[in-house]
Amino acid sequence: METKDIISELRLKKRFSQDELAEKVFVTRQAVSRWENGETVPNTETLKLLSKVFDVSINTLLGSPRQLICQCCGMPLDDTTISKETDGTFNEEYCKWCYADGKFAYQSLGELIDFIAGHMANENFTTQQVREYLGAQLPNLNYWKKR
Repeated sequence: METKDIISELRLKKRFSQDELAEKVFVTRQAVSRWENGETVPNTETLKLLSKVFDVSINTLLGSPRQLICQCCGMPLDDTTISKETDGTFNEEYCKWCYADGKFAYQSLGELIDFIAGHMANENFTTQQVREYLGAQLPNLNYWKKR
């Protein structure tokens, strides 16, 4: 789906007129019309406002052009799992289980591996195999590279 279609669909879902949406994001009705006709795309600051108004990520507004993964645990992210900052804006770097209310849930890689291994181990993968896999993969994520 293209940005023009996404904005139009979200606006209609919220039952906003073009004028009402324009007022909420501080643009003209004509600007909203141009977005929905595909003539232009909202700028970065307006995308942030639209994200808040519609409660979706900027990635979703842009048609999900990239697959996001949590930079702490590696879980795929979508609008239902992306974390939010204390002001309600999406933080597209982390899932809501690793980062919530401005705080990280895991202080050490071992703590995260212990948690995940307990949930991933099954008849196909032993706890040790899961630990080895996570130990090789998780350090490559941004959160652990910075630590």
